[in-house]
Amino acid sequence: MGVKRTAKEMTALFQKAYVPEIELTAGQPAPIAANGGLSYMSFDQDGDAGTRRAISDALALIEAGDAWAATSYLDDAPSGPIETKWGIGFRRFSECMAYIRESGMRAPEGGIVVPLRYTVNEHPSYSIVPSNALWKDKGRATDANLLRQDERAEVYRCLYFPQVLRDARRIQEYYPEISPYSAESMDRLGVSLAHFESQCQNFYDHREVERVFYPEMEQLLLDYFPGATEALVYNHDVFDKHYTGDRTENQDDKNPGVNANYANLVHNDLNDNSGRVRCRELLLKNLRNFGRTVNYTEAEVDELMSRRFMSINLAKPMVTVQQNPFVLCAWPSFADQPYINNYRVYDDRVGETTRFTYRQDHEWYWVPQQQPHEVSMLKCYDSVTDGSVSRWSFHTACIDPNQSEDAPCRKNVVVRSFVFF
Repeated sequence: MGVKRTAKEMTALFQKAYVPEIELTAGQPAPIAANGGLSYMSFDQDGDAGTRRAISDALALIEAGDAWAATSYLDDAPSGPIETKWGIGFRRFSECMAYIRESGMRAPEGGIVVPLRYTVNEHPSYSIVPSNALWKDKGRATDANLLRQDERAEVYRCLYFPQVLRDARRIQEYYPEISPYSAESMDRLGVSLAHFESQCQNFYDHREVERVFYPEMEQLLLDYFPGATEALVYNHDVFDKHYTGDRTENQDDKNPGVNANYANLVHNDLNDNSGRVRCRELLLKNLRNFGRTVNYTEAEVDELMSRRFMSINLAKPMVTVQQNPFVLCAWPSFADQPYINNYRVYDDRVGETTRFTYRQDHEWYWVPQQQPHEVSMLKCYDSVTDGSVSRWSFHTACIDPNQSEDAPCRKNVVVRSFVFF
């Protein structure tokens, strides 16, 4: 399916801005976002996808000082528990863990109570990615310095809050009508599990992952979701803190490198805007596509995206997970909560991820001692907006306090995909 395009046609395609209309789930509050939630594609100038406007807005936000003012109480708070409008938070993991033990918090069988790290900044935020040309532009050194200082400060606009994690394998104990190994679990909760034995032998070899594991996961998705007609795995990440080989990322070679760090902040990878923008730029332009090349026409993309489509992340351990487990939050517990946009500014696009503030009744799941054949699945986006299904989950890494200090950290591969119906 699709056509081959000339260089001239491809140039015209990249310069044509796709601007998604604002969409919200039924009953969902408006997001905390710049420009009333409009995609930065709305501010495209000569094919820059709104990147100039995004950097300008980031600098204006710093100058206004709203984020600093909103979190200034953190600077004045003494060590120990900090009273917030959401509940008691802590600067340090150890302080929150001590509070959990002293207060006698308990989890159901298979569960655990842990500190999870949430933002306390109810303003949109900006991350200028390391590859952005701004960092190397000597003429913009002042801007770069301001942006770097603000990104460092953003780390301190977060607190640890106590949360109960339930065993995802036991979802049916909490929802008797739902198996955790079903499409219905994904529809209702935004999280699910699958069993899969991969033929991929070396997950550090990006070419083997793309050649063997990508097609395996595409077939898994097609088999898992009734009515699915197309699945496209488009990139992956490898996580291994203890890896001693070359970690270097090389986008041109479709090599994601090996991550030594784990995302220890409650977030989601996509939102109402970026779910559609990412899908369209992938199908039409193969932008940052590590998987099989697709060449859909605009008409074909319009038709595909007129039907239901989802973005699903799939996480598979290489060895049994001991430390830094991957934890997921169920949609019903935050469906009426506004998300907070974080804008990731590249040279050629502005990605949108989301963050969330703490709620005591967030419904969190983990897979204790997750095995290599156990695949955890989370939804990052769903095009259905009538409230009949989950729109997304949010997720984070966490520290398992029951593991020894020298327990090896999680080694796993995470693939990202779109599924069409």
